[in-house]
This record gives sequence, structure tokens and C-alpha cells, in this order.
Amino acid sequence: MVTVGEGLDKAVQGAFTRPIPKSAGAQMRYLVRQHQHSTRRVAELLGISQRTVERYVKNQIKKPRPQLADRLEAEVRVRWQPQIRAKAKQTAATTGGIMIDVQARFGYTAAPGSTDDARVRHLTLALPPQHAARLFEAQETGATEDQLRRIAAEALGQIYFRDNGRRAHGLEVELTDLIDLEFEL
Repeated sequence: MVTVGEGLDKAVQGAFTRPIPKSAGAQMRYLVRQHQHSTRRVAELLGISQRTVERYVKNQIKKPRPQLADRLEAEVRVRWQPQIRAKAKQTAATTGGIMIDVQARFGYTAAPGSTDDARVRHLTLALPPQHAARLFEAQETGATEDQLRRIAAEALGQIYFRDNGRRAHGLEVELTDLIDLEFEL
């Protein structure tokens, strides 16, 4: 299932200037450096023994189990190039905005007599910086997926459905049945 949080993370990762380390040993060494050279902390983080971490660091083990490989890559990806990640978010939140490409079922709450039947739409829009800032701020403060969807729906409602206040006053937009979602900085 596609999530707004994952979409935001993927967009920020598109700003990386170098690829993450490929081998398990290089990824493990990177995590150990990030945790002040503590193999114990990395072991706790990944749910493996400290000795196993040491073996990966020394390249005594080269091929992790698929589950561990996924966790290892995810943990490296979360920590990779923090300054570039922060700069990309700052640019999107202040000047650049963010592109959203979404295919989902949109439902509406509107004045009596208007249609509020939900239907699947595919929208590609440029969201202004203030909406990007709200999304990134909510994500950093630990907002749930439902809260992130609500913020994205409010942004789409304002920009697309209400045309920045020029029409459809009082229309509230719901974003449900998310089929596909991508962000781009």
C-alpha cells in the first residue's frame, strides 16, 4: 500500500548526490560510524548480536538474510546525507514547493444539493511551499499516516478543487483508497 510518508521520503532521497553503500559490510560500517563506533547500538537497532555486527564490519559475513538486508538498507537510507536531505526539505518548504502525482478516490463534503459522490481521479499538481512545509513539519513531528493524508487532501482541495478560494467555497476533500502517490521536489 502506498503511503504519504513513504512518498515524501522517496522525494527527498531523489536529492541525494551519492548512492547509499551497496554491500552489507559497507552499510554496517556506515551505521557503526553513525552510532559513535558502537557495535552494540547497531546490534540493538537491527535486532542481531553484537558479534554479528562485528563480523559484517570485518567482511567476514558478506550476504545477510533477506529480512536483515532490508532492515539494514532502510536504516542506512534514513540516515544517509542528512545535510542534503535537510537542504532539499528547506528549499521545498520555502521557495520550490513540491509536485504531487496522485491517483486516489476523492470524496467531498459540500453544501446541500451538490454532488458528493466519491470517484477515482488522477491529479498532478504543483503544491506551493506552504503546503510542502506543512507536510514535512507534520512528518518530522511524528504525524500518523491519516494525518498526513488529511494535510495532503487539504492542500489538493485548496489548490485544485477550490482553486485557491475562487470557487467551491465550503468544499471539504477526503483522500481515500490511495492507488498511487509520488512526490517530487
